[in-house]
Amino acid sequence: MNESEFEAKLKADGYTEITNERLEPRPGKGHHDHHFAIRGLVLDGTFTVNQNGQSTTYTAGQIFDVADGYPHDESIGPEGARVIIGRKYAKA
Repeated sequence: MNESEFEAKLKADGYTEITNERLEPRPGKGHHDHHFAIRGLVLDGTFTVNQNGQSTTYTAGQIFDVADGYPHDESIGPEGARVIIGRKYAKA
């Protein structure tokens, strides 16, 4: 899936905030949650998500999801990462 296809799919699925981010290498931030769901496409580098006691590393072309309010941690590999991130806010 290319960048424009991914962004179109995010919009179709109700993700209203979409950003293209360059992330510097870093260890985990510690378990936390967000008041929005996240879906991301890794464009290059590595992005690791730890949830439910399971750590999954995503590389170029792979998509990750974290549900609204779901405890997780994430870290960025030694080469950094470039990702497209979509945020979907719960309806009030």
